[in-house]
Amino acid sequence: MNPTGFVFFVSIVIGTLVITYYASQRMTNPNDFYAAGHELNGIQNGFAIAGDYMSAASFLGITGSIALYGYDGFFYSIGFFVSYLVLLLIVAEPLHNLGKYTVADAVHVRFRSRKLRGVIALNTLSISVIYMIAQLVGAGALIHLLLNIDNSSAILIVGILMTTYVVFGGMIATSWVQIIKSILLLAGTLIMSLIIFSRFGWSLQNMFSSVATATPLGDKFLQPGNQYDNPIDTLSFNLALILGTAGLPHILVRLFTVRETKTARFSVVTATGVIGIYYIMTIFLGFGAASFVGWRQLEEAGYAGNLAAPLLANALGGEFLMAFISAVAFATILAVVSGLVLSASSAFAHDFYSSIFRRGTASEKEQMYAAKLSSIGVGLISIVLAIGAQKLNVAFLVALAFAVAASANLPMIVLILFWKKFNPAGAIAGILTGLASSIILVLLSPNVMDPVDGWIRVKALFPLENPGIISIPLGFAGAIIGTLISGKPSDQRYDRFLFQALTGMKPEK
Repeated sequence: MNPTGFVFFVSIVIGTLVITYYASQRMTNPNDFYAAGHELNGIQNGFAIAGDYMSAASFLGITGSIALYGYDGFFYSIGFFVSYLVLLLIVAEPLHNLGKYTVADAVHVRFRSRKLRGVIALNTLSISVIYMIAQLVGAGALIHLLLNIDNSSAILIVGILMTTYVVFGGMIATSWVQIIKSILLLAGTLIMSLIIFSRFGWSLQNMFSSVATATPLGDKFLQPGNQYDNPIDTLSFNLALILGTAGLPHILVRLFTVRETKTARFSVVTATGVIGIYYIMTIFLGFGAASFVGWRQLEEAGYAGNLAAPLLANALGGEFLMAFISAVAFATILAVVSGLVLSASSAFAHDFYSSIFRRGTASEKEQMYAAKLSSIGVGLISIVLAIGAQKLNVAFLVALAFAVAASANLPMIVLILFWKKFNPAGAIAGILTGLASSIILVLLSPNVMDPVDGWIRVKALFPLENPGIISIPLGFAGAIIGTLISGKPSDQRYDRFLFQALTGMKPEK
């Protein structure tokens, strides 16, 4: 066990629990639990959004992918960053103007359908759990490396902590954990990037020349095709990343933690800047891992390259730097999984229990009780699933969550804003088509079905690793066809809905 690492880990745990304690003193009603009382400013919410987004996949998975595959590994960074333009230009302001706590609240302004609200909540739960598995897998590998605790126990520890933050601190605690985590992650990444750059004599040319000979790939390291040799697979993968962010529930709920539309807009702009700076530095981390840790050592370490960042820190600064970077990665995981648990529990407690089962009559005490119980349930389910998925690259798992979000959520959000004839039947058909096609195609893909390394040891029935290029059009097609064949009349409230979406003001009756 690394004593320094143990101290850093304990410090992170104690610090986040202190934040949770103070947040619990301020959390008195569902508004505080779901949306931090709408009291965050643009900079705070921007850093919190970035904290939600810069996940274990960003820090552990992307660094490992760049170190092992070079050019192809950087596709993750490009896709994650560009996706914020879709969120900023299409989704952020209308959803903030329409919603209160969840995406279903925004949709309910136009479609007063309890069945549709339930389907949206089901989709939110599915995406959140898939994404959460990725974070917990990264946590298991990280803690095992530093503290020599077996992976299953490490996943259990992180699962208990994330559930504690949400149950006792709600959105207030989750937001501040994410803000502090963003600052720590930027600082740690900057320190490592500067050390790496100095090792190459502060020359980009030296860095690129050196890394071209540091791996068995040689010059191909700086060229596409090392991980994705199928152009269609590459396109599918990038479609899922770029379009998926605008459908991720734990990102969308952050739009409701501020009061004004311009603050929501500034939050996304701030998050885009923070995320862009961070993803530029992932190039230095990946190249540094390939050069100073070594391609073969990364392969031998296992976990599909997920340990590249802490191993690089050890190569650059010994046990102390490795302990600090590992603790930062640990804080990263805690922050993201807390946001995921919160979005999932909000979907269950607010959409299922309060709005559908109790039909809006639940007291604030009942809503809080349901939210806390659902947080515990979501946490337990995610822990069990993560223990069974410990050997997969976390960046790959997150890419799957993006595919589901882009295929099931985005078509409904886009069409509800821009198509007057859209109706609840079409929304339900689109969500279910996108969700089912994504999951089925993933189960039939080489990521699950592989004669050598797959969960199912047979040849894959679907050739692409990411289903986005098929499932995203299917999600849109399902929504359009469902609307046209349902026979229901076009929505007469569309003009009033669009006015509120664009201005934030409710039109007079």
